[in-house]
Amino acid sequence: MRRLVLLTALAALLVACGGPPSHSDTMPRPTPLADPAFLEQYARTGGFRLGQPSAIRITPDGSEVLFLRSGPRDPSRDLYAFDLESGQERVVLTAEQVLGGAAEELSPEERALRERLRLHARGITSYRLSHDGARILVPLSGRLFLVERATGQVVELPSEGGYANDPRFSPDGSKIACVREGDLYVIDIASRTQRRVTHRETPTVTNGLAEFAAQEEMSRYRGFWWSPDSTQLLYQRTDLAELPVWYASNPIEPSDPPRGARYPRAGGPNADVRLGLLAVDSGETRWVRWDRNALPYLATVHWSEGAPLLVVQSRRQDRAVVLEVDVSSAKTRTLHEETDEAWLNLDQSVPRRLGERWLWSTERGGAWQIELREDDGARALTEPSLGYRELLHVEQSGAAIWVRASSDATEAHVWRVPFEGPPQKRSEGAGQHDAIFGERDDVWVHVSHTIDHGPRWEVRRGDAVVGELRSVAERPPFVPNVEHLQVGSRGYNAVVVRPRNFEPGRRYPVLLSVYAGPGHTRVRKGRLLQLREQWQADHGYIVVSLDGRGTPGRGRAWERAIRGNLIDIPLADQIEGLQALGERFDEMDLDRVGVYGWSFGGYFSAMAVMRRPDIFAVAVAGAPVCAWEDYDTHYTERFLDRPQANPEGYRASNVLTYAANLSRPLMIIHGTSDDNVYFVHALKMHDALMRAGKDHELVVLAGSTHMVADAAVARALEGRIMRFLSRGLSAPQR
Repeated sequence: MRRLVLLTALAALLVACGGPPSHSDTMPRPTPLADPAFLEQYARTGGFRLGQPSAIRITPDGSEVLFLRSGPRDPSRDLYAFDLESGQERVVLTAEQVLGGAAEELSPEERALRERLRLHARGITSYRLSHDGARILVPLSGRLFLVERATGQVVELPSEGGYANDPRFSPDGSKIACVREGDLYVIDIASRTQRRVTHRETPTVTNGLAEFAAQEEMSRYRGFWWSPDSTQLLYQRTDLAELPVWYASNPIEPSDPPRGARYPRAGGPNADVRLGLLAVDSGETRWVRWDRNALPYLATVHWSEGAPLLVVQSRRQDRAVVLEVDVSSAKTRTLHEETDEAWLNLDQSVPRRLGERWLWSTERGGAWQIELREDDGARALTEPSLGYRELLHVEQSGAAIWVRASSDATEAHVWRVPFEGPPQKRSEGAGQHDAIFGERDDVWVHVSHTIDHGPRWEVRRGDAVVGELRSVAERPPFVPNVEHLQVGSRGYNAVVVRPRNFEPGRRYPVLLSVYAGPGHTRVRKGRLLQLREQWQADHGYIVVSLDGRGTPGRGRAWERAIRGNLIDIPLADQIEGLQALGERFDEMDLDRVGVYGWSFGGYFSAMAVMRRPDIFAVAVAGAPVCAWEDYDTHYTERFLDRPQANPEGYRASNVLTYAANLSRPLMIIHGTSDDNVYFVHALKMHDALMRAGKDHELVVLAGSTHMVADAAVARALEGRIMRFLSRGLSAPQR
C-alpha cells in the first residue's frame, strides 16, 4: 500500500511539473511524453545498472570467467562462473548461503571505501582469486571466507582484530594479508592462524592503508603489496597527526555521533607517508628512502616481478619521479623523471616491468603516449594521435601489449600494440570499449556499449566469441533520441537530447546538463548513456551537454588551459558552445536556459547563474564545491596551486565572491554525510546568500553522502528538480 501511495503521489507531482509552456503563440502545447513511472524504475534499478556483470576475472587456465551479479532491483551481489567449454554459467557462492540468512553488517571502514569507489552494492562486493586459481577469498559482513573453487567448500578464516580491509593472497597462495584497525595481519591458510605484523604507535598512524588523497584523487586504493616470492610486504605507513579533523553527521539521527576524519585541506598539511619493507617471517621493517620533502606524494606502486617500482610526486604535481627499490638495502634508484610546467596527470596502469625494460606513459609529445623504456632511453609504442588512455594487458609472449585508446574523446577502443609494427584496432562500433584479461593472451572479455547496442560482455577466445556474460538488468522503456556533434570555434564535443515527440518548427527551452571540470567528460557515445536526460527532455525540453577546455581526451594544452582558475575558461566555453548550438538549431530557445550538475557540475551551475544571468535563467547545484580552500590538497592544488601562492585564482574561483550577484532561481542540494564535498560548502553558500538577501532553495539530504543511495530519495529528488526547473523556465527571461 505504501508503495502505491508513493507512486500515485509521484505521478501527480510529475504531471504537475509536466514541462514549461511553449514559447510559441501559434502552435498548441505538445503532450509531454515523460512517464511518471520511469523515476521509480530508474531509482529501483540503480539507473538500470543493477543486474549487470561486474568484478570480472578470468581464471589462470582460461577455463572460467568469474563475475559478480545482483538481481535487477536488488543491490546484493552473488558470485558466478561462466564455463568457456560448455558456455554455461553457475552460481559459485551467494551472500545468503554464507551468512545463513543473517543481515549483512558493514564496518565504518567498509562504508568509507565504498564511498571512495562510488559503490552502492551489498552482499559479495569483492573477491580475490589465488594465483593458481584454486581458491577464492571473499570478505563479507566483516568476516573472511575461503572458497575451494573445485568443490565449493567454504571455510571461515580468523576474524580477530576487527574488520579485514583489502584482504589479498600471497603470490604462492599460502598466506593472506589484510589490514585490521590500522595494522597489517598475515593469515597462514594451512594452519588458519593469524599474526599481527605491524604495531602502530598512535591512533593517528595506520599501516597498510592508502590515505584519503590517494584513494579519492590518485585512484590508488592499495596500501600494501606482496613481494613476488611471498616473503616480504611493502606497506604504507601513514601519520595523519598534522591534519585537522572534519566531521560528517547524520542529524536526522541526533543520537548518532558525528563521524570524524582527518582531512587534507588545500594549503594545509598533508598525510606523512612512508614505505616500509617488512620481512613476513621475522616482522622486521626496513624503511624505503627517497626525498620525501621534495616528493611527498606516493602516487603509484607496482610490484609484480623483480624490484618494486614507485611513482612519487612533488606537492605542486609538476614533477614526478619513477623509482626502483632495492629490496636488500631499501635504497631507491631513479629510473626516470617527468616534469610539466602546469601539472602531471597520473596513469595507474604504469609503470609496468618487463624484465630489464619497463612501460611508461607520457604527455610530453602533446598527448598521451605509451613507451618502452630502458636505461639507455625510450621508444614510443604509440603516436599522440592514437589517443592512449590506459594499459590493459602485456602478452606473455612478449610480442605486444593491449591498450584502451581513441583519438575521439567521446569514444574508447581496444587496440593491440605490437612491439614491432603498427597498432591493430580490436573493437568496432562508435562507443565505449574495454578488455579484461587474465594470465592467458587468447582468452579475454570484451566489454562494450556502442551507439548501436547497449552494454555487452562478450567472452572471446582470440577473435571468436564463445559466449556472453548474462545481464539480468531491466531494459529501459525507451532509447534516447540523441545527436552528437562538434560546435564552436574550438570544436567542442556536444550531445543534444530532444523530446521523443519532437516537433520541427517548435521552440523548446534548453537544459544544460553540465560537469565542465577536470578529469571527466560528459559527452560519450553509447546507446543508453542519456536515459535520465531523455526523461527530462520528454517534459518538453532540449537537454544538451558540452565538453570544453579543461576536460580530458583532447591533448595536453586543451586540458591544462584552466591552470590557475577553475571557472573562467569552463564558463566561457560552455556559453560559446551553447550559443553555437542555438545558432545551428532554431528549435533551441536560448532565452530560456537552465543549468544543472553534480559535484564540480554543481559548482559550475551555481557560478553560471550568479555570473551570467543573461544566459542562465535557473540553476540546480548538487553537492557543489563552494570555496576551494575547503577542498582537498591533491585535487585543488593540481589546478590552483596553494592558496598562499595563488590568492587571486582562489578568489576568482570561489562561489562566495559572486553570491551577492544572484538574481535568478538557484536550488542547492547537499547530503549531510558527504565526506568528499563536505556539507560545509552548501552551508557557506546558503549563509552568504541569506546575508545578501538573495532568495534560493536549500535541499538537505539527511544522511546522504556524495552519492544519493536511497532509491526513494533519488526518485523524489528528480521530481523536485524538474518542478523547480519548470518554474524557472516557464517564461522568457529577457
